[in-house]
Amino acid sequence: MNQLMFNEEDTIYKLTVGDIQNVANQELERNLTNKEINNIIDSIADRIPWYDAIADAIKDNQQL
Repeated sequence: MNQLMFNEEDTIYKLTVGDIQNVANQELERNLTNKEINNIIDSIADRIPWYDAIADAIKDNQQL
């Protein structure tokens, strides 16, 4: 099986505006405005425990 080759600038995971709008529609029953999206971008990033998610995934997938 061929392994994928990655470099340090490759994106592994991303959230799209569509992802944000899907949640907004479920929670508020409407789309957010561009201004509202801009206002929450930093807050979203601050709330995602990136380090823990990566560390847990590494630990879960270690071959013993």
